[in-house]
Amino acid sequence: MRTPSELALNAAAVDDASLSTLARGMVGSEVLRIAAEVRAAIAAGREVCNLTVGDFDPREFPLPRKLADGIRAALEAGHTNYPPSNGVPELRKAIIEFYRREMSLDYPLESVTVAGGARPLIYATYRALVDPGEAVVFPVPSWNNNHYAYLTGARAIPLEVRREDRFHPTVEQVAATLPEARLVALCSPLNPTGSGIDPNVLAGICRAIVDENRRREGAGKRPVFLMYDQVYWATTLERQPVVTPPALVPEVAPWTVLIDAISKSLAATGLRVGWALAHPAVTARLSDLLGHVGAWAPKPEQVATAEFLSDEHAFEEFRGQMAERLRVRLQALHAGLVRMRARGIPVEAVAPEGTLYLSARFPLGGTVRGRALRTNDDVRKLLLDAAGVAVVPFQAFALAREDGWFRLSIGAVSVAAIEQGLARLESMFAEAVRR
Repeated sequence: MRTPSELALNAAAVDDASLSTLARGMVGSEVLRIAAEVRAAIAAGREVCNLTVGDFDPREFPLPRKLADGIRAALEAGHTNYPPSNGVPELRKAIIEFYRREMSLDYPLESVTVAGGARPLIYATYRALVDPGEAVVFPVPSWNNNHYAYLTGARAIPLEVRREDRFHPTVEQVAATLPEARLVALCSPLNPTGSGIDPNVLAGICRAIVDENRRREGAGKRPVFLMYDQVYWATTLERQPVVTPPALVPEVAPWTVLIDAISKSLAATGLRVGWALAHPAVTARLSDLLGHVGAWAPKPEQVATAEFLSDEHAFEEFRGQMAERLRVRLQALHAGLVRMRARGIPVEAVAPEGTLYLSARFPLGGTVRGRALRTNDDVRKLLLDAAGVAVVPFQAFALAREDGWFRLSIGAVSVAAIEQGLARLESMFAEAVRR
């Protein structure tokens, strides 16, 4: 027997046309759609090397013990009520000291606002700085900027980037858009490619923004801002000075919004602690926006994160462990693809720099196992169905060009799973080459 509510739901004429224009035009996450296909394949008993979702399997990348213990202690201490909308004071102070220690940046406390991960901060930055119809400039491929532009009514100006430029925009590309831009959105190291921006290029972009804003100031116009997403900075394999816009070009600091979080650096994607550093006039409005939607980070996690970031030894020790776990997986994946290429299989891969991601290119054109490979999605489906290797095409990151490039994410796989997946992949492609 069906309940009254079930009967009412079935009787009501509710469909997509009943919803708002915004809702009807939304496109769901392409990565999550692919991940659903992978889960279905695994549920059907298939062996799959899952290189799709940019997340961590806690069995492969466990949370720092001190952070986990700190959360439990904060819960026991009664930190279960609402936090301040801009973050608990001890975490904001810890972030200031953390950035001074790790990046040689000096910000006032009013420049820090904390939220439930990097995502709401990025969305709030779009909302706080960009009016509908104003232009946002971002590279493609890059994560979710196309969706944030849609959700905020911004006019997207995507810049197609190339491997020879490390998959980042050039100074010339960005400078050409600045007269009409309101926000430039960059991420380094970049999701999906795992590559870092050249410091000279970043400095050139920052100087171009400073020059543009001096012109606008003279004309009485609102400035262009730079949103710099650096959530992957601590996952690089080689220890080098952290590259940030304010350190390279101090004059750009008033117009820069730095986005960061513990999600990737501490393998803590589910804890939802992120922060932004910017001019206090900007962070005040970010805090207001996020407070209205309740997008603050849970208080126990904030208290524990403050304690962890303040412990230089604990952070450095975990960072070293994380780098080693990333290194062995990324290098195993890269070495396997390099071996395939040496054996005449037309694949290529970019040497890993860190993060969870490796950029790899698989052949387009021709036929493998009776399948025509006309698009990246054709290749993706072949790899999943015929080799049990799940990857994400750059088209999931707003790239229109079909050129065979894919993101391979290693956060949820063991070295053994990578080696087994590579063996299946090589067997499939070798069979096609022999033919």
